[in-house]
Amino acid sequence: MTTEPDGEIAPGGGEVGVGPHPQPWPDDPWFDRELLERGDRRNVVDRYRYWTVEAIVADLDARRHPFHVAIENWRHDMNIGTVVRNANAFGAAAVHIVGRRRWNRRGAMVTERYQHVEHHPTIEDLVVWAAGEGLPLVGVDNLPGSVPLETVELPRRCVLVFGQEGPGLSVAARAACAPVCSIAMFGSTRSINAGVASGIAMHTWVRQHAVG
Repeated sequence: MTTEPDGEIAPGGGEVGVGPHPQPWPDDPWFDRELLERGDRRNVVDRYRYWTVEAIVADLDARRHPFHVAIENWRHDMNIGTVVRNANAFGAAAVHIVGRRRWNRRGAMVTERYQHVEHHPTIEDLVVWAAGEGLPLVGVDNLPGSVPLETVELPRRCVLVFGQEGPGLSVAARAACAPVCSIAMFGSTRSINAGVASGIAMHTWVRQHAVG
C-alpha cells in the first residue's frame, strides 16, 4: 500500500495517478494548477485527474442517485468511514450520521471530501428530516421479522438505515423503518459488519434502479 501525498491510499503497492501535466496546460476553470504542476496521485477515477475538489463535487452532484444512507453513531463506530466510502462509490445523495457528531474517518480514505455528510443528533431528528423530504426509511439488519433484502424492491427515493456495530439498529431506528431488510448469510457467523452490509445494500439499490 502506498500513501499518496494528500493522505489517500493507493491500492496495490505501486504509484498511482499521473505526473505533472505536459505544457501547455489546459485553461478550463475546473483544473487545479497545483495538481497540473506536481501531478495528481489522488485515488480518483481518470475522469477527475487534475480537477479541483470543488469541481469534482459539483460534477458528482449532477449525477448522484436519489437514495441516502444513514448510520447510527453512539460509540464512535469504526465502520462509518467504510460506509462513507461505499456511499461515494455507489453515488449516494448523502450520508447521515445519527448520534455523535465526530466519527472515525480512517476507513473513508478521504472520500468524505467528495461525499455530502450530514449530522442528526437523534433518530427522531432523522425521521423529521426524512419526512420533510418525502423519503421512507428502510432499515438493514438481520432481525426477527425482517424481510430478505434479496426479495425486496427498494424505493427509488429512500434512506437506507444501518445500526451501530454490535447491537445493530436501535429500538428507535427499528420503529422508524419500514421495512427492515435482512441480508442472506450461509456461514457460521451471526452477522456481518455495517460497512460490508452497507455495500451490499447500496449495490442492491444500484442493480434495481441504476443498471440496465
